[in-house]
Amino acid sequence: MSLPPIVGITMGDPVGIGPEIIVKSLLNKDINKICRPLVIGDQTVISQAVNKLNAKITCRVITGKIEKEEFCFNRIAIFDSQKTGLSSLSYGNPDKETSKVMAFAIKEAVRLALDRKIDAIVTAPINKEALRRAGYSYPGHTEFLGVLTRAKNSIMMLAGDSLKVVLTTTHHPLKEVSNLITSKKILTTIEAANSALKHYFGIASPRIAVAALNPHGGEEGIFGDEEKRIISPAIKEAANSGIDVKGPFPSDSLFYQAIKGNYHLVVCMYHDQGMIPIKLLGFHNAVNVTLGLPIIRTSPDHGTAYDISGKGIADPSSMLRAIELAARMAKIRYQSHNDGNAV
Repeated sequence: MSLPPIVGITMGDPVGIGPEIIVKSLLNKDINKICRPLVIGDQTVISQAVNKLNAKITCRVITGKIEKEEFCFNRIAIFDSQKTGLSSLSYGNPDKETSKVMAFAIKEAVRLALDRKIDAIVTAPINKEALRRAGYSYPGHTEFLGVLTRAKNSIMMLAGDSLKVVLTTTHHPLKEVSNLITSKKILTTIEAANSALKHYFGIASPRIAVAALNPHGGEEGIFGDEEKRIISPAIKEAANSGIDVKGPFPSDSLFYQAIKGNYHLVVCMYHDQGMIPIKLLGFHNAVNVTLGLPIIRTSPDHGTAYDISGKGIADPSSMLRAIELAARMAKIRYQSHNDGNAV
C-alpha cells in the first residue's frame, strides 16, 4: 500500500455531536499521515459544523472517483451522493429527515467498503430511536452493519488502553441473556477475539479470560448452572483448538486481573458486564470494533450526546482513536493479504 488507506467516516446523527467531533479530529495534522479520511454524509451538515467551530478548514465534495481525489490537510473530502441539503438543524432534536440521512450515510459507507472503494469505515454516533424513525428496527450499529454486510456473526469488541472486551450478547434485556448464550455462540466469540488480537493488535500469543454469568461463577450451581452447562464446554473446546483461554471467572474480580496484565482480553456474557469497566477506565479513549464483518469498522465508544450537541465542547478523543485504529487495521489487512495470509 503505497498510499495511506482511505477511511470512510460516517457523519452519524446530524443533530448529535458526530459532525463536531469529525471536524475536530480532521484538524489533527497526524490524521492525514496515517490515512486518507473521507466523510460520508450531508455536505451542509459538515459545513455547519466547520462554521460553528470557526475551524480553519475547507470542505470539498467529491464528484469523481474517490481513489483519484487529492486528500490533504485543511480540506475535508465529503462523499455526498444523496445531496439532501439539510439546511436547518435543531441540535439535540432528531426528526424523520435527519434520521433518514443518518441511516443513508451508513448504507453508503458499507456499499463503498464492500466495493473496495474505501479501506475501512469509522461510524460517528447514532441514536437507536432515530434509526427506527428512519425505518430500520435494529438495536444499534452492530446489528445494522451485520445485516447490511450479510455477516453470519457480528461481534462487538471494545478496546481501551488498559482493557479489551468482547460481548457475547449485545443489546438485549438482561432477563433474556441466559437464554441467548449458547456454547456455540461463546466459542465463536472466543475465536473471533483471538483472531483479532493476533491480526489487528499484534499480540502473537493472546491470553483470554471468560467471565461467568452468575455471581461467584454460579457457586457450583447454587446461583445458576450456565457456567457448568454452557460456558465451560465452550472454553474447553476453544482451549483444545490451541487458544489460550481460561474461565469462567466471577466478573467482580476478573477485570482487576485483566488490567494487571494477566489477560489481554475478557469475553463477557452481556452488554453492561463489559461496558461498565471499559467506560470507567477509558470513557474518552475506548474504541468500538465490530468483528466478524467482511469490512473493517470502528467507532467512538460513546453516544450522540444531544445535551451538548452544537455547543462546540464535545471531546473528539474517542473519534481520533477510532480513526487511528481503523487505519492501522486496514494497513495490517493489506499487508496480510499480500503475504498470503487472509485476516
